[in-house]
This record gives sequence, structure tokens and C-alpha cells, in this order.
Amino acid sequence: MLTIQQKLSKSFYALLSLPSTAMGFALSIQISALSWILTTKYSLDIHQVGLVWAAGPLAGIFGQVIIGLISDNVWVGGGRRRPFIVVGGILASLMLLALPNIDTISHALGIANLLIVATIVALSLDLAINISFNPTRSIIADVTPEGNERTKGYTWMQTISGFFGVLAYVIGATLGNYVLIYAGAVLVLLFSVLPPFLIKEPRILTNVAAAADATVARSADWSQLWRVYLAHGFSWIGVQTMFVFIIAFIQQKMFAAGVAPEAVNKASGPIIAIAFAVLNTVGFLLPAFVLEPLSERIGRVRVHGLACALMALAYGAIALRVASPTGLYLCMAVAGIGWASIVSIPFAIMSELVEQRRMGFFMGIFNLSVVLPQLLVSLFVGSIIQRAADKNVIFLISAATLAASAFLWMMVRDRRGAAWAGAVRP
Repeated sequence: MLTIQQKLSKSFYALLSLPSTAMGFALSIQISALSWILTTKYSLDIHQVGLVWAAGPLAGIFGQVIIGLISDNVWVGGGRRRPFIVVGGILASLMLLALPNIDTISHALGIANLLIVATIVALSLDLAINISFNPTRSIIADVTPEGNERTKGYTWMQTISGFFGVLAYVIGATLGNYVLIYAGAVLVLLFSVLPPFLIKEPRILTNVAAAADATVARSADWSQLWRVYLAHGFSWIGVQTMFVFIIAFIQQKMFAAGVAPEAVNKASGPIIAIAFAVLNTVGFLLPAFVLEPLSERIGRVRVHGLACALMALAYGAIALRVASPTGLYLCMAVAGIGWASIVSIPFAIMSELVEQRRMGFFMGIFNLSVVLPQLLVSLFVGSIIQRAADKNVIFLISAATLAASAFLWMMVRDRRGAAWAGAVRP
């Protein structure tokens, strides 16, 4: 075991974050480039783009739960999560390379329908990401004790992962999405293959905090888990709606009438990239340096609920007031507060409501509160947006569901006893 792991130093938390960063980077590339490539290079309409995006949730429903369950009960090559992280990272890297070559793949396979091939590529990429995503998050709970250190593990995960997410969008905005894709394939491969061999996993999973009280066999708190799943699910309806369909909002609202479609297509890519870069800049700066210490003072549930409420307000402002890239970027900075919390704090809350030895399984179940909303967005919200004349409906839906999430978090009490109305710590 490395000394930095024994001491639980900041450098260890950074190392521990790299596998999750690899998968997050792959997902950032998909978010930044997939809708853009499908609409500009392959001329798919927005409803078809939504159908392609449905492949991801389908992969997540099966991939994360099954892989989580299996990884709880295997030991291969000195690790429980390691083999899945490495294999998934390699596959994700290969599938990223396939994204800009869908037409070539279609021709090679003799399939004339690009929608079919695009869906296959997207499904393969998402399956690869889902093979790894669950183990990259579960390993953090495996090697950190409950309480402050567990929260620190997940906030550092978002800080490191978010930084590289910003880097992804900056590359896309300045050098283009094709450079982003090819550079990303290399980074995903390195971050998913090397770090797992430097992290020592425990052969027997126990609950560190519970072990001290001789209550290792703690059962899952299902009454609270269902509340967490529901609240988290509503936040992801809003987030996914924005991720998938923001291009339609930008193309309608950010350009004067009469601008050539080719010019709109070319200019919309950088606007999306900058908007997501702003969102993720706030998203990576806040978790370890603001949200984690604030959670210690007023409670994780309260911090997260307030962050979701701010995100809802930002989305509402975009829908009702924004008509320029500058306004979009400012509102995305505020929305980044919610994003920083969504991808960090709920993992810490959830991980202390379940059995440590079944962390992979419960992490997979928790992921259903992400992928089922994503599937809902792809299959149903997309058709609503397709029919809507005014694309501000995209951010109205996002604002409403984030507001619902903030309200539902008021009903959650995590294992540390920190509820929305809990006492403020001195």
C-alpha cells in the first residue's frame, strides 16, 4: 500500500479520483460532441438525436447494476473493482474513436441507415462507460472510512473530474470537437488503466465506522434510500434535458433570422462548449473547497437542497430572459453550483445508508435514479421539445424538475442525522 493511501492524504484522493475522471471525461466528450456531430455532420433531426441518446440510459440500467453486483463478489488480479475499471476504460477509449467515424463504420458494415449505426456506437460507448463508472465510484467508498473522509473522497472526485471536464469543453471550444475526441481517447485510456494498480483494495469489505461499534452487519435504510432516489431522479431529468437539447435552444435563440444554416451549425458548437466549460468550472471548484466544509457546518442535505434550488433559478432565468451567449454563460455559472453538488454530495449521503459489503450493488441501484430519468428525457421529453415552437421549453422543464428535486430533498435525512431542518453545527 502506498504511504499516501495509509495517510489518506490529498494526493491519494487525487489518485483515487482519476478512474472516475476518465469516465467523466468520456462522458463530457459525449455531451459536448454527440448532439453536435449528429445534427451537423449526419443531419439527424432533434427527435432522432434524442433516440440515439436513449442508448445511454439503457446501457446504464443493465450495466451499472449488473457490474456493481458482480464486482461486490469477485476478486481478480488483486482487485475487486480494478478489472472492470481497466476493461471499461479500454472499451470507452475505442468507442470514442468511433464517434467521428460513424459514416465510415456504416459503409464498412453495409448499413445505409446512419441512425442505426449511430445508436450502436452510442450504446457501445455508454456500455463501456457504465462498465467502469460504478466501480470507479464504489472503490472510493471501499477505501475511505465513513463521515468526513467519505465526503472528502466524493468531493475530491468531483473536483478532479470536474477540472478535466472543463478542459474537455475548453478543447472543444478552441481546437474543435474532433481534437477533443482524439485527445480524450488517449486520456481516458491512461487514467483508467494505470491508477487502479496503485490503489490497494481491501479483500474483505467492512464498514469502518460500524466496525468500531461491532455492528458490521448494518442493513440498508430503505425508507431514506427511496427518498434519495426520488429527489436525485428529478434533478437528473432537468440536467439531462439541458445536456441533450441545449443545441436546439441555442440555434433558435442565439442567431438572427436569415443566418445561413451552415453558419449556425459552425457557431453553435463553440457556444455549447463554452457554456459547459463555465458550468463545469464552477462544478469542479466548489465541491472540495466550498461544499464539503459547508456541509460540515450546516449538513449535507441542506447544502444539496439549496444548490438544486439555485440551479432551478438559473434555468428559469435562461428560459425567460436569456437571448445571448453572454447571458447564457452567466446563468450557467449559477447553475454550476447545483451541478457541483449533484455529482458529489448525493454519493456520500447514499453510501452511508447502505451495507458496505454490497456497495457496488447499491451504487448500481442508485444509478437507476440517473439513467431512468435520462431514458424518460430521451423517449418522451424529446418529442415534446420537437413539437414546441419556442425552444425555451427546454429550460422551463429543467427549472421545474430541479425545483421539485430541491423540495424533495427536504424530506431526506442522511445517516449522520443531518436533515434539511437539522441544527447548524458550530
